[in-house]
Amino acid sequence: MAVIALAGCSGAPGVTTSVLALLLSWPLEPGRRMILAECDPDGGAVLHGLLQGTLGDRYGLRNLSVAARTGEFGPAFWRQLIDLTGQDGTPQPARDRLLLPGITDFAQAASLGSVWKGLAVTFRGIEAEHGHDVLVDLGRRGAFGPSGILADQADSVLVVVRNTLRSLQAAQSRVSALAERVGDVGLVVVDAGPYPAGEVQRVLQAPVVATLPYAPKDAAVLSEGAEQPKHFTKTPLMKAARTAAALLVQRTAVRRARLDPRSAPATGAGVISRAR
Repeated sequence: MAVIALAGCSGAPGVTTSVLALLLSWPLEPGRRMILAECDPDGGAVLHGLLQGTLGDRYGLRNLSVAARTGEFGPAFWRQLIDLTGQDGTPQPARDRLLLPGITDFAQAASLGSVWKGLAVTFRGIEAEHGHDVLVDLGRRGAFGPSGILADQADSVLVVVRNTLRSLQAAQSRVSALAERVGDVGLVVVDAGPYPAGEVQRVLQAPVVATLPYAPKDAAVLSEGAEQPKHFTKTPLMKAARTAAALLVQRTAVRRARLDPRSAPATGAGVISRAR
């Protein structure tokens, strides 16, 4: 199992759109699941974006506060998950791509200190019992403050940036602070500007792990629930997301093997165990 946390910075670089594309494109072995947890303290976006409010706000982080105080966090966590399998337009009967929706009001974040800690423990325990993968959407500021424990405990931390001057300037201090704290930060670049990967790496002093195209119409399907174009899975965004997902799996496996060679997977097909 891999726990991969993605964060952003000012300027709305597209963290939620990126993690949704990764969720729907992630290479899954039989019996494994991918869970996307919206842990942005400013509020989640999927319930009223991709899902267009069809489920109301019955599910999500806010429902875990009581469970965190009563010792029922694990069972409550699984009850809050929504099945997103097939949201990319493909017929997939298996319940294998799941969403934990975020809060609907940023004011709710003040009472979630115990929830962030409970999630960090739960994500680490999922591997032992289920062997699933977890994507954590930390939004623009979730990698810092109380929710920062999720970045601290992740196998891999990535910052989503656009290769524009504004985005790179905004990301510099954020990437530097994260790297100092967690040790190894990678970049997912949304290709919306003129600067090549080498220049992005030089400016931010972090490796570009994957690149996604700047495709507003395709992104709107995931961020706003816009009508899907025909063959959505074959759009440049989703094709790039499949490549990015494979690269993230490989990067996490390499990093884990470096930290603890005994934990390296037998093949390159996926990430099996946790090194920490």
